[in-house]
Amino acid sequence: MTDQNPHSAPGGAQAKPKISEDAFIEVQQSEEFNQLRKTFRGFAFPMTIAFLVWYFAYVLASVYAKDFMSQPFAGMPNFNLGHFLGLMQFVTTFLITWLYIRHANSKLDPISSRIRERLEGGAS
Repeated sequence: MTDQNPHSAPGGAQAKPKISEDAFIEVQQSEEFNQLRKTFRGFAFPMTIAFLVWYFAYVLASVYAKDFMSQPFAGMPNFNLGHFLGLMQFVTTFLITWLYIRHANSKLDPISSRIRERLEGGAS
């Protein structure tokens, strides 16, 4: 018979400890969790609104401002303003992703790590 750690999973991997429902409720009601939620929403909601406004402005301009969107851009006859703005949609998406990663690493991760450590440390 082998001695096994009660928290180890089959194959020798460490299993996560069982956390009580009360612990989750306590964390959800904590000021630290409220700060985490507020910090996340303070970034995510304005950025989502800004991107949606930019996206729908592009779509609407493509449909209703065809003369504006078909203007040649950067002196290239086969590349117009619509093409450029369409490519900028991709650039904007990558920019938002980079900004979110930076925000999460500096603002969200430290708070969520403290919460996780408190939960896992108090598990029985």
